[in-house]
Amino acid sequence: MSENSKERLQKVLAHAGVASRRKAEELISQGRVTVNGQIVTQLGTRVDPARDEIWVDGQRIQIAARRLYVMINKPQGVLSTMEDERGRRALGDLVQAPVRLYPVGRLDVGSEGLILLTDDGELANILTHPRYQHEKEYRALVNGYPSDKTLGAWRRGVLLDGEPTAPAQVDVIRSEKDSTLLRIVMREGRKRQIRRVAALLGHPVRELRRVRLGPLYLDRLQAGQWRYLTAKEISELQALKRSFRKRGRRKPRRSRRGS
Repeated sequence: MSENSKERLQKVLAHAGVASRRKAEELISQGRVTVNGQIVTQLGTRVDPARDEIWVDGQRIQIAARRLYVMINKPQGVLSTMEDERGRRALGDLVQAPVRLYPVGRLDVGSEGLILLTDDGELANILTHPRYQHEKEYRALVNGYPSDKTLGAWRRGVLLDGEPTAPAQVDVIRSEKDSTLLRIVMREGRKRQIRRVAALLGHPVRELRRVRLGPLYLDRLQAGQWRYLTAKEISELQALKRSFRKRGRRKPRRSRRGS
């Protein structure tokens, strides 16, 4: 059993909703808590909530499964999968985690940017299913200088495979020697959508990077680097789950297919 997976018993009881941490300490001191059949009275006792059986006053405490959330800045040339049967470089070659993680959405091999990795299937569905229409923000360096008319067409939507794309926010950040850096915010994600729309409008993409997924921002994470989400970021994701659980009880409105 890894020592890193253990937590103080009173903290585990508090997280399980048994009592406040201070009250949990009283329960332990009073001999009302057992761990794996043994009465525990030492406040410094550390337990593994995923493996140890914890009882209070004769009732077993159910510990909610802890989920893992990792943000990675996927570099160009890396697949948006955890492994590849053909031996190509994938996300699993960059991230070392104690549990099996799955990518939330994808970026094509030539793009870079934010990908969330998690073992939380419910959250992955909320962030990727088209019915929820979460915002994704990109920086796209395109050839040439798109005109106001071209940008307007992109914002309103263009035909791809006979179906119009959803409206998007498209703004010029700056113009360079022979290219333009765009900020693009969209709520759908057809395969290679930004690249296909840009090419269709006469301004092929040179570089593409995702900088935001829902409430998560890439910030200063460099290409190839990864980190665990902060408590604040996890709290924001949990709030999303609660919000969409409530929304799911109502009949959802029809939405455009995306990914």
